[in-house]
Amino acid sequence: MRSFASDNNSGVHPEVMEAILAANTDHAAGYGDDRWTERATESIRGVFGAKAWPFFLFNGTGANSVALQAVTRSFNSIICATTAHIYVDECNAPARMTGCQLIAVPTPDGRLTPDLIRPHLHHFGDCHHAQPGAVYLAQATELGTIYTPEEIRAIADLIHGHGMKLHMDGARLANACAALGCTMREATVDAGVDILSLGGTKNGMMLGEAVVAFDEELAANIKYYRKQSAQLASKMRYLSAQFVPYLESGLWLRNAEHANRQAQRLAMRLAALPHVELTQPVDTNQIFLSVPEEAIARLAEHYFFYVWNEATHEVRFVTSWDTTDEDIDGLVGTLETILRAL
Repeated sequence: MRSFASDNNSGVHPEVMEAILAANTDHAAGYGDDRWTERATESIRGVFGAKAWPFFLFNGTGANSVALQAVTRSFNSIICATTAHIYVDECNAPARMTGCQLIAVPTPDGRLTPDLIRPHLHHFGDCHHAQPGAVYLAQATELGTIYTPEEIRAIADLIHGHGMKLHMDGARLANACAALGCTMREATVDAGVDILSLGGTKNGMMLGEAVVAFDEELAANIKYYRKQSAQLASKMRYLSAQFVPYLESGLWLRNAEHANRQAQRLAMRLAALPHVELTQPVDTNQIFLSVPEEAIARLAEHYFFYVWNEATHEVRFVTSWDTTDEDIDGLVGTLETILRAL
């Protein structure tokens, strides 16, 4: 069964698999003291600049938890959207690992703005209240929407004025940059991001993420947070080697552009069906739409996808680097047949 549930469900891109196999050569020092990790570090600096300090980890939840530990203390609060991955989908791991209070802000489209953040910037210096310490943004958001570099800069300027740090969850950063037509550097460090969770698992990699600090002082203790968080890989070369083709050959962009194009094609076809309504802009590779309840149940017999909001019969489809035209034709044709029979 082909899946539209998540880009996590797609396979590994052949170029990435080749890099993993190539790293499986002889013996190599563990814990990152190997030539593949050194090369991957230089690859990341080639994208984000010399003042980028990457740390490779197993997964996204670990990356977010480690990154937020690096920019907060346990008496801080972290401001995020109510739909944020750290608030909804990570079993409270970032709050547990940081000791921080998560302040969830309602948004119409998953995106924070300075006006939404500003009311929560208070009680500085008051020992009775958690001190605002960081803002968490996802690029793209959990609703598939994106921030422009200018919007990110406006948030960064606001919170930096209060001594706070900006963390970006870049699980789908590639898709956002492909949609914006900008580089990953322009959407992160150049826009004022202090620390980044750089993902590739949703875009053709097998596993592994990187926490990238854009300040040497922030980077100083990340190796300790990584170890305490059980995110230090002994055979790190198999994680880090993937980033070399992913970044150096432009694979990150090609994969993301394909997934985004397929999402646009799928969204256009779905929007033409009766009783179907898109509920969010289709900026990247995620599509949110309302579908009749009975149709959802019958479609689930043929395709794996997620019901996003049971009360409103909203579902989410996600396209991947390997989504084909035939995949889209099959999904649309099946749903069309089901709707016609209602």
